[in-house]
Amino acid sequence: MLDFAGGRPKRFRSRSARSSQGRSLHYILAKMAAPVLGSRAGSVSSLGNSPTATPSSTNNNNRIVPNCPELDFRSGARIEELNKLIQEFSKHDQREYDDQRALEIHTAKDFIFSMLGMVQKLDQKLPVANEYLLLSGGVREGVVDMDLDELSLYARGTDYDMDFTLLVPALKLHDRNQPVTLDMRHSALCHSWLSLRLFDEATINRWKDCCTIVDHINGATNYFFSPTLVADWFYESISVVLDEVQKKPQRGMPRVEKVEKNGTVISIILGVGSSRMLYDVVPVVSFKGWPAVAQSWLMENHFWDGKITEEEVISGFYLVPACSFKGRKENEWRLSFARSEVQLKKCLSTSLIQAYQACKAIIIKLLSRPKAISPYHLRSVMLWSCDRLPASYLSQDDFSAHFLLGLIDDLLHCLVNKTCPNYFIPQCNMLEHLSDETAVLHARKLSSVRSDPAEHLRTAIEHAKAAGRLTLELQRRSSGSGLPSPQADPADAPPDDRLAKKLQQLVTENPGKSISVFINPDDVTRPHFRIDDKFF
Repeated sequence: MLDFAGGRPKRFRSRSARSSQGRSLHYILAKMAAPVLGSRAGSVSSLGNSPTATPSSTNNNNRIVPNCPELDFRSGARIEELNKLIQEFSKHDQREYDDQRALEIHTAKDFIFSMLGMVQKLDQKLPVANEYLLLSGGVREGVVDMDLDELSLYARGTDYDMDFTLLVPALKLHDRNQPVTLDMRHSALCHSWLSLRLFDEATINRWKDCCTIVDHINGATNYFFSPTLVADWFYESISVVLDEVQKKPQRGMPRVEKVEKNGTVISIILGVGSSRMLYDVVPVVSFKGWPAVAQSWLMENHFWDGKITEEEVISGFYLVPACSFKGRKENEWRLSFARSEVQLKKCLSTSLIQAYQACKAIIIKLLSRPKAISPYHLRSVMLWSCDRLPASYLSQDDFSAHFLLGLIDDLLHCLVNKTCPNYFIPQCNMLEHLSDETAVLHARKLSSVRSDPAEHLRTAIEHAKAAGRLTLELQRRSSGSGLPSPQADPADAPPDDRLAKKLQQLVTENPGKSISVFINPDDVTRPHFRIDDKFF
């Protein structure tokens, strides 16, 4: 029998061998002491076929107990029913892309990338050769750890059909010989200021108007890269470009339905054909390598060991424009490991991902006011559970219900103790700021979910169905109205004529072969066309 919230003792091992083979920190970061993590109690001896199932057993009088359904002790819900409800939710929540939708997604992405190229040409602030990280899901879904109070409320089905987050480096620090100092003296854990003092004069002059200035006693001037000023510049630049683009609409160009600045995030909703896509565009600072403050995390055992390489996990990190609860918004950035999280996701089982998505759908609105638990907290809880529990347990296909109940239990534990350690920097408690009243209020709400998980799953399913019906109804009205979009030629049939011609050429040149559009928003470096097993 295995308890989701329990686990095996934490083991430590030295990675000095790998470190001595040439891997070194390429950035001089502020030194911060990381306390040694305590061992986790619990052990696992035998899993059997289920962590709680007892299909038949023998009591002290040697009498056979007949088969009975596996039940959740707390709620009395049948595990089999919970599994079916999670499967049904996944069916309605997942995004199915037909050929038309794939073309529309591709068209919107190309438009966003072209727009950013035009932003770079305005004043040459953005790097000429840039690397964007495109993530499936919006900032509101906890794709990036930002936790902004200024985010507008958008609803799937009403405002958009699918959402993405795009991290756009304003500065790239990828030169391995370039020392960079993150000033953490004035910040909470997981946050930092960024001084441009060590940059060349050209970089300082280019970004001087997006910096706060601090004059020292010795007369030297220090420029600190400001997340709020960078976001203001980014929004203004995007607005200028989009205004110019809309003055001269081209055939097949997406409709720009909304452009809003939500704190330090620029939210853009595009209409392409019958699809509406939300892009949360976030200006970031991009680094290669790994920060010193998270170095101790590398010395521990993790669930991804042996599945992906350490080089894939520590290939880079970001500073995102998000302030701590007591920090200075105009100076403070938050460390983000979104690139690493994309790699770790490859190691998670389908059943665990389904449980996570279902749990997220339940809590995202229930615990939104007052703000306390975000989907990113839930993701951290899930990653910690992967380190705590055996892979043989987490890989079980029919354990989604156990995982869902376990995630809820873990979240309750976090609220009651006001403790949720960041996965990459465990000494950073992401719930430290919570008041006792807020923690108790949300714990009570979550306790009601734990008492009747089946009912909350049914509600989540109905919401997913309603969003799907609303999207289909809007698409039907759009196609039935016969009215052209304000930025499209009335004769347009496909959303992107060039893309349609390219597909037609591929079909002509590859008779009898399977051709599809490859959509993977977590990895924009891969080709988008696949013919049989080859990508182009």
